[in-house]
Amino acid sequence: MARVVITAWGSYGDLFPSIGVGRALADRGHDVRLAVPAYYAPLVRHERLEHHAVGPDIDPADRDIVARVMDPLRGPEVLIREWLMPKTEETFEQLLRAAHGADLIVSHPVTFAAPVVARVLGVPWVSTVLAPMSFFSITDPPVLTVAAYLQRLRRFGTVYGRLVRWMADRATRSWMEPLYRLRRAHGIADDRNPLMDGQFSPTMTLALFSPVLGLPQRDWPTPTRQTGFVFYNGDLAVPPAFDDFIAAGDPPVIFTLGSSAVGAAGRFYSESVSAARRLGVRAVLLTGGFAENEQIGAARDVLLIPTAPHQVVFPQASAIVHHGGVGTTGQGLRAGRPTLVVPHAHDQADNADRLVRLGVARSIAAPSYEAGAVVRELTRLLEDVSYAARAQEAASQVARDGGAAAAADAIEAALAGAVDGGSNSIVSDAP
Repeated sequence: MARVVITAWGSYGDLFPSIGVGRALADRGHDVRLAVPAYYAPLVRHERLEHHAVGPDIDPADRDIVARVMDPLRGPEVLIREWLMPKTEETFEQLLRAAHGADLIVSHPVTFAAPVVARVLGVPWVSTVLAPMSFFSITDPPVLTVAAYLQRLRRFGTVYGRLVRWMADRATRSWMEPLYRLRRAHGIADDRNPLMDGQFSPTMTLALFSPVLGLPQRDWPTPTRQTGFVFYNGDLAVPPAFDDFIAAGDPPVIFTLGSSAVGAAGRFYSESVSAARRLGVRAVLLTGGFAENEQIGAARDVLLIPTAPHQVVFPQASAIVHHGGVGTTGQGLRAGRPTLVVPHAHDQADNADRLVRLGVARSIAAPSYEAGAVVRELTRLLEDVSYAARAQEAASQVARDGGAAAAADAIEAALAGAVDGGSNSIVSDAP
């Protein structure tokens, strides 16, 4: 059996797919090490996986940092230029130690040191993509949070796609100078942008999302295998208050901002309660345990709980309101419930646009999230039965996707050297 090092960085939505893949490989007898921030060590060890601390370390409860990273205009630059890039050398050294003796490295879109470590050690690596936006496909261009208005140019096809790709490359290339220096220091002649083509492995890229969210495109890097969402099914316990609440009345609307935007919620929870009361519907609010998100008067038809496993609670909702993070998006699609998406930053506006085009969701920009708008959009979602029907169709597809098993199959093929890098190697593991 092989020794596989999986590295990831970010919120729980970034970590969970790595745990899901890691557990699938470990269950097949492979020696799996997760090289992730120290904050996540207890969870990794709970899943009986080896942990090695690779930073920068992170605290999802740090509201100041979360607010800056969730800024729709400067959030990506803060994340990369101010948070990740200054730690490039340190992260490289940590991952170099973690990957000693590895047969394969599996990278995450922002573990920028991983390709350099793989080259230095002479170890093959497999890259992963969690959301369609990361491909910056010219045939399926993403929505940019700071320039969503450009979507009207989509009718110009690949001309528009090339424009989006050029804008993204031009805006981010200068952020990466510490990574370019690291490459040069190790004799690697590669000036590709690590956020664009430079993140993809020549061995294989795994697209860890369902074709429901984004179909394979001809300009995806080859070889790429699309596995479907990889869900981490860890602790499925829910607070007793949730079960009691569900039993007491009609299915509620569930409001959540996942594990990242919840730290920069603003008036999301107070406006959500106001909207639920005006609609006369029951509501469950997943507040992240932040006191600021719980300063809402108690009510018989409103339940506030810090967190709960989405795979358990989402199917019991009449509708779901969330921020559009790809992990929460996947769980919403899995549950088969109509969704109102409130994108904040990063890939969230693109995910929201895809859900709207799929016919399972409506969307409100975060600055426009107020009770009146929420009432209007939820009314449409709940009264137009086509949203629920399409959500159920999407859930059926997600259930058929390969997920963690397909990802493990692909990694084992890479370990065996059986990956075909030819033009027909963009594969979706879905019927």
